[in-house]
Amino acid sequence: MKSKEQQEAEFRSFALAQRDHLRRQAFLLSGDWYEADDIVQKALTKAFAVWKRVDPVGAPAYVRRIVVNVYLSHRRLAWVRRERASDEMPTTRVEHPQEGVDRRLEVVAALDRLPARQRATLVLRYWEDLSVDDTAEAMGCSTGTVKSQCAKGLSKMREFLAESAAPVRA
Repeated sequence: MKSKEQQEAEFRSFALAQRDHLRRQAFLLSGDWYEADDIVQKALTKAFAVWKRVDPVGAPAYVRRIVVNVYLSHRRLAWVRRERASDEMPTTRVEHPQEGVDRRLEVVAALDRLPARQRATLVLRYWEDLSVDDTAEAMGCSTGTVKSQCAKGLSKMREFLAESAAPVRA
């Protein structure tokens, strides 16, 4: 049995190694870096509370699921749905000389317009490159739900990106 100090050191090492990856995942889910920081902080706090029972091999997947669950529960809060923080004015469009940066911003903006479960499914499937089964496990749903949410989400993304004049590949 590990001592409390060993468990804390193990968790600290895990958190430092995974923090940036989890933060990127949370940003893609939420569309806001500050909200992403909050989500990761809550997820790591929840993971630390049960760390002695977490299998080290499955820890990244376990914490990734916590991040998704925290994001989904955060979305259910009424104030989150009403207010959206933004660094830019809605009427101005940021012009970047790099075409790739513009395309990425358009994709993230389109992703931000999706319902929470569709967004989470697309992020896990295509950004995190998880299989349908792993995505279903991370979201706590069936593989059929993952497939239907992916199909609906991709269809909506195509619509949103067509509106923004970004090239869309089928």
